[in-house]
Amino acid sequence: MKTIGLLGGMSWESTIAYYRIINRVIGARLGGLHSARIVLYSVEFAAIEEMQRAGRWTEAGVVLADAARRLEGAGAECLVICANTMHKVAPAVEDAITIPLLHIADATAARILAAGLRTVGLLGTRYTMEMDFYRRRLAERFGLTVLTPEKADREAAHQIIFEELCRGVVREESRATYRRIVENLASAGAAGIVSGCTEIGMLLGPDDVPLPLFDTAAIHAEEAALWALGERGGH
Repeated sequence: MKTIGLLGGMSWESTIAYYRIINRVIGARLGGLHSARIVLYSVEFAAIEEMQRAGRWTEAGVVLADAARRLEGAGAECLVICANTMHKVAPAVEDAITIPLLHIADATAARILAAGLRTVGLLGTRYTMEMDFYRRRLAERFGLTVLTPEKADREAAHQIIFEELCRGVVREESRATYRRIVENLASAGAAGIVSGCTEIGMLLGPDDVPLPLFDTAAIHAEEAALWALGERGGH
């Protein structure tokens, strides 16, 4: 079994899910008391969030690249950024290390294609929905059509993530808001929904929406576990 490097803390609420899911997959595959070999570097999220708001993405990339080097130095054999938005700086992270970065969009796209879908709605932070680093990768590398919510819905989704989910707060009224946004995306032609923020799984599950739901945190964690067992290739 190989050692997984988790670059987490963005937020720590979803990093917990990564740790739990990876270990459950390893336990289910190997049985007994088996668990994953994991090295975790958890950043201070308030500093990262401030850089996001200020558009200081290059600076954020330097911070994550330094953390990635530390993970590799600690024995990690692959790197997993436990967040969707911070894949904005994935190129800077990849340039800083010699081990493979398991990209969250690639893992998610593989599941979407395996389900036979081509058009999906994307939920996430304002950065993930409005910038093209995530949508472009899904479109150019995997031929997917990616729909995003209307501006007011993007703002509502973003606010719920940062003011509630990242703080461990789950509200029924916010679940209703997300359901409404999903219904709007379905009406626009989405055949599936990408939970493009690793905290959204705290709010929405498969039973909450009328379309196939792709929980990026769960998918990413599962794929990392399978990679560690040699059941997936890295790049």
